Amino acid sequence: MVHNRNDDEDYMAVYQGRGLHGQIVEQIGVRIVSGAYEPGATLFAEHLEEKFDVSKTVVREALKVLAAKGLVESRQKRGTVVRPRRSWSLLDADVLRWQGSEQPDFAFLENLAEVRAIVEPAAARLAAARRSDDDLEAMRQALDAMAAALDEPDAMVSADIRFHRALLDSAHNELLSRMEVVLSAGLQVRDRFVHHSRHGSDPVPAHQALLDAVRDGDADLAGQTVDALLAQAGADLAEVRARTERSARKEA
Repeated sequence: MVHNRNDDEDYMAVYQGRGLHGQIVEQIGVRIVSGAYEPGATLFAEHLEEKFDVSKTVVREALKVLAAKGLVESRQKRGTVVRPRRSWSLLDADVLRWQGSEQPDFAFLENLAEVRAIVEPAAARLAAARRSDDDLEAMRQALDAMAAALDEPDAMVSADIRFHRALLDSAHNELLSRMEVVLSAGLQVRDRFVHHSRHGSDPVPAHQALLDAVRDGDADLAGQTVDALLAQAGADLAEVRARTERSARKEA
């Protein structure tokens, strides 16, 4: 509806696959967001050139991209310095995605859950009133892909993201559709840990119930179904968190 895109590509991987420049943006960005490069640390161009075996030009251009995302800044006589988290462009698609590229950031995932609880029930109610046949077909195709991917975590993540994009688009509100930048990036992080853990519940029945409510034009039921779906998502994530923390205690 609002965006023209290929649903088979990783929409959130903005810099992945864009050559050497994109790879360096990705590697430095992940290190900053994960805390390997801490706020206040100075990133020396010469060190980065040697570490990643790239030219000065590649490093300079990568740091410009990261500066635009609020992750670094150039300071006189100090060079490039990592900025504190409060300065990051947290709604930037890459910054969102990088927060879960290594270990799960449960504080971030809890923030995401709160945003979803605010946005998605309202979007579902609007979708029930405004959806078109094309919208329903997009949701149906995503649901079919989910059902076919129960034993393929990566495919399940992709299908889940497609479903929620289609739901937002079905509300026919261009600002809600743009919220996919937050929801899709966050879902990609959350789903990767939940579905790869193989301890999450089967997501197909809950999504089928949501599709049915939207198809039937039942706005109240659509909102309630999203609430139930999000509650289950929270329970699945809590189980992953508990297992992660138990494992960390055993290793300590």
